Amino acid sequence: MNPTPIQIVVAYDFTQSSRHALLRAIEIAAREPAAVLHFVNVVEAHGADYAYAGRVQEQLAREITEELRRAELTGRVHFFVHARLGKPAAEILELAREVGADRIVVGTKGLTGVEHFVLGSVAERVVREAGCTVEIARAKTYPQVDLLNVVEVEQQHRYVPPHRYSYADNRVQMRPKDWPLY
Repeated sequence: MNPTPIQIVVAYDFTQSSRHALLRAIEIAAREPAAVLHFVNVVEAHGADYAYAGRVQEQLAREITEELRRAELTGRVHFFVHARLGKPAAEILELAREVGADRIVVGTKGLTGVEHFVLGSVAERVVREAGCTVEIARAKTYPQVDLLNVVEVEQQHRYVPPHRYSYADNRVQMRPKDWPLY
């Protein structure tokens, strides 16, 4: 029996933050063989046409294929490349609706203050309006930490029968078998 495919929409705009989203989506697909990745690049329509969107789509497909080759996943990960004209957040959310997305992976530029107020945040709008889980992909900035090795120990549990306290004479009584389990 084949598992139901998990539809993952990945926002990609050729920036460093969206590259983190691409790499995160590939990590997910490597662990989840039923994942289908839908990469979407939204070209804002300031003079762009469908021919330009087609070239963007081809370039994105090349980059995805190269990353899959590096991860040694070529041929094992199913993906689609979507190039759209319009507003980024609206088009990402529309694609998610169209494919019945189970998850959306999006990078964030980390704008704050006035920049955030003026430019807005695609990631923030996607998080607010999405009908599925949204994962924000970022570069790891925490230092690598060497943790202690996990060692398996033999369990030494012994059975202790259920009991209750009788407050009248402060002694432990065994729980009768006919008591309810709650």
